[in-house]
Amino acid sequence: MARVYNFSAGPAAMPVSVLQEAQREFLDYASSGMSVLEMSHRSAAYQEVIDAAENNLRSLVGIPDSYGVLFLQGGATLQFAAIPMNLMAAGRAGYIVSGHFAESAWLEAEKYGVAECLASSAETHFDRIPALGTIEAKSAGLDYTYICQNNTIFGTMYHELPRTGTTPLVADVSSCFLSLPLNCERYGLFYAGAQKNAGPAGVTVICVRRDLVEFGPVSPYCPTYLDFSKQLAKGSMLNTPNTFGIYLCSKVFEWVQAQGGLEAMGQYNQAKADTLYGALDDSDFYRGTAQRDSRSIANVCFRTPTPELDAAFCQEAAGQGLMGLKGHRLVGGIRASIYNAVTPEAVDALAGFMKSFELAHGSRSF
Repeated sequence: MARVYNFSAGPAAMPVSVLQEAQREFLDYASSGMSVLEMSHRSAAYQEVIDAAENNLRSLVGIPDSYGVLFLQGGATLQFAAIPMNLMAAGRAGYIVSGHFAESAWLEAEKYGVAECLASSAETHFDRIPALGTIEAKSAGLDYTYICQNNTIFGTMYHELPRTGTTPLVADVSSCFLSLPLNCERYGLFYAGAQKNAGPAGVTVICVRRDLVEFGPVSPYCPTYLDFSKQLAKGSMLNTPNTFGIYLCSKVFEWVQAQGGLEAMGQYNQAKADTLYGALDDSDFYRGTAQRDSRSIANVCFRTPTPELDAAFCQEAAGQGLMGLKGHRLVGGIRASIYNAVTPEAVDALAGFMKSFELAHGSRSF
């Protein structure tokens, strides 16, 4: 069976070697005589699996002991509520609204306290990261300042984190997680849905400064499952976790380390992004939707001259094994998600198809 080139935004491509290793262990993990899917999460064998996942992640990212690591369920979306219920101690938090998911998190937080919009790029249809010059002053006295670090739908990314002074920075890093180096200590909390770069759908990775949650949630209505302090005390096993998903995440962490770690991965992903942005910049046919100084390393979003040609592009690309290129339903267009497991060969194939499609449908040739 031939594998396609998968540019889906998530669930996304996973490293082939990880899938093959999981396949070999599927029926009999570590001579246990059973699959991880069948294994009790309370067993010593599974405790080794989840401990390895945490240790692998700590080593890869450089997470100190002062931060707790959680592997929870509910996706990134559940954290839109969990974060204010755990961290909005004085009842005021700030949100930088740079896209749909940042906006969704902000609107959700308004249910639990005062959620202030500190800056937004909505007026320019989220084609850029908002100006950050006044964020430190605006963050003063807030419980936290929140960002979505990479905006999957619109193809934008923070290339510098906002300065927030003593106010903790909270970040949804889902679609740039493990794509490039991450300075853990710049954040009070960061989290990621695993289905982009870290593993399969169904696992959410959370890294939180322990002192922020040591006294439990600030909301009396916080569900027990969303109580970060209780989850940390139980090692992500307050209830049955996504056992197989965490196992796969651990293998992805090992794979990223084997590629040279996050520094090497950042260079690798930048080279792939440069290939596609170069194809856009060299064309009068395609139009990138993100401002150049806000372009994402993970999601390259663009359009042809018409929606009809956008649709034809995706259809013809699929016929050549280039899958998952249709833009998000909210904005349309074309989106190539080039996460860690998307190879340079896949990106070169897409760039080549872009040229041939322009020759067939455009007004000029390369």
